[in-house]
Amino acid sequence: MANKIALITGGSRGIGRDAALKLADKGLDIIITYNTRTEDAREVVAKIEATGHKAAALQLNTGVISSFEDFATQLENTLRTHFNTDHFDYLVNNAGQGGYSAIPEVTEAFFDDLLNVHFKGVYFLTQKLIPFLHEGGGIVNISSGLTRVSFPGSAVYASFKSAVETFTRYLAKELGSKGIRANVVAPGATMTDFGGGHLRENAELQKNVTSVTALGRVGKAEDIGGAIALLCTDDACWINGQRIEVSGGMLV
Repeated sequence: MANKIALITGGSRGIGRDAALKLADKGLDIIITYNTRTEDAREVVAKIEATGHKAAALQLNTGVISSFEDFATQLENTLRTHFNTDHFDYLVNNAGQGGYSAIPEVTEAFFDDLLNVHFKGVYFLTQKLIPFLHEGGGIVNISSGLTRVSFPGSAVYASFKSAVETFTRYLAKELGSKGIRANVVAPGATMTDFGGGHLRENAELQKNVTSVTALGRVGKAEDIGGAIALLCTDDACWINGQRIEVSGGMLV
């Protein structure tokens, strides 16, 4: 019996990388996408292949919606030649970028840049890839703790993540007849290079986050991937249309 396959966007670093490795640990074959980090993507593929599982990396800028048709063709070829199939099982919409600006200072260009990556790209990439999903598979969309709590400077980013959460519930409803589940993982404040290391490089911000987190520390990428991986297994077969916050109890 062939292994199940997960496709993870933005899988060369941070949360996406950890999710890819944890999914491989659960026995899945993996396809990751990357934007510019070619060497990082190759390193993830090599780590997965070293465990005996199949892996591939495809270049994709999720903010360029016009590229999705070519990406779908490339994905189809990769599935056939590398995995001997024409479908995959789980889509993890993880790719993203940081962006921080007070509301009066937001420009249309800033707004549109985050819109394309964090909502428009998620919507239309998912639309494009639904025909490739096996019945009984699943979609995991990555949101943010910032849809529940508010921090100045994140209004645009958080608004699009809220849109993704609404989109996810509609996916769960409309794809349920195919047995395809859709859920959200919403990480809390997590130290990665996201947003140029916005949290990782700010000791004062880390102190503030720690003080309002029940488990008493800032999150790491390695804290998040396991929750994503769980949703891509049969152990989570009855979890659907849900938002799961993975934040260590931040501002509970």
